[in-house]
Amino acid sequence: QLQLVESGGGLVQPGGSLRLSCEASGFTLDYYAIGWFRQAPGKELEWVSCIRHRDGSTDYADSVKGRFTISRDNAKKMVYLRIDSLKPEDTAVYYCAAAQGDSSWCGLNKARYNYWGQGTKVTVSS
Repeated sequence: QLQLVESGGGLVQPGGSLRLSCEASGFTLDYYAIGWFRQAPGKELEWVSCIRHRDGSTDYADSVKGRFTISRDNAKKMVYLRIDSLKPEDTAVYYCAAAQGDSSWCGLNKARYNYWGQGTKVTVSS
């Protein structure tokens, strides 16, 4: 089946917080780096964060650094993205993606990710 399913999106006011979840099925997360991407209406797909599978270290896009936190729980087949101090420009469909291979790699290259979720919509508005 090999699927990733995101959840946790919704409507939130500016300054609020959300925690997005990504659950794997059909495979385990132990050997996959996980990335989060987002696509705002009419915009290109944007990489926001990733987490490695070997040591759990993380990277963030400059646009979200300090407000977004990525984490993972391999036993539960879950990856999370906490978003604090939400801004209207954070409005987008958020996707998680899994990349198998070099345990040191974690980044924005979409071609390196093998599996993608269907997305969960985040709307930041008053």
